[in-house]
Amino acid sequence: MAQQGPTSPVPVPHKDANQPAPKPVREGIDLIVNDKRYRHTGEAGMPLLWYLRDTLRLTGAKYGCDQGDCGFCTVIVDGKAVAACQTKMETMRGKRVTTVEGLAGADGKLHPVQQAWIDEDAIMCGFCQPGQIMAAVDLLSRQKNPSDADIDKIGNLCRCGSYGRIRKAIKRAAGTMKDAKA
Repeated sequence: MAQQGPTSPVPVPHKDANQPAPKPVREGIDLIVNDKRYRHTGEAGMPLLWYLRDTLRLTGAKYGCDQGDCGFCTVIVDGKAVAACQTKMETMRGKRVTTVEGLAGADGKLHPVQQAWIDEDAIMCGFCQPGQIMAAVDLLSRQKNPSDADIDKIGNLCRCGSYGRIRKAIKRAAGTMKDAKA
């Protein structure tokens, strides 16, 4: 193969096979968000919440207390609910993140928790609901038939006080998920 000029789109093959492969154009933190691969090339100390909201434009997770107490920013990382405001990007290398935007199936069918939220009219102002939904998904991954006490331990805050409806939605989703596996 003839050498190509510096502006040619055709790559020039390496002559020495023992040379290490070139490094990526920009090193960064590789992660998977909602089944898509991304590379964060910014500040390693950036909170995951701001990466999701400002860089990827996934605005379901909300900013609330900035302390990890309110639950508004709850997402699932490697199968476990976390406060995205307290999770630094430097800890995300190779991790798998699911946000509320990634719960629905590829065909657009809602996750059973999302559908239960609609069916039980659990949404009032809606601000806390993405975090509530993600916390419920996490709970139902560990507890197939949660008690009221299990649901109360979620601890996510709801500014409108929709806790009764949220409890009904979680129980409905648990039943739906149990029926789907039967």
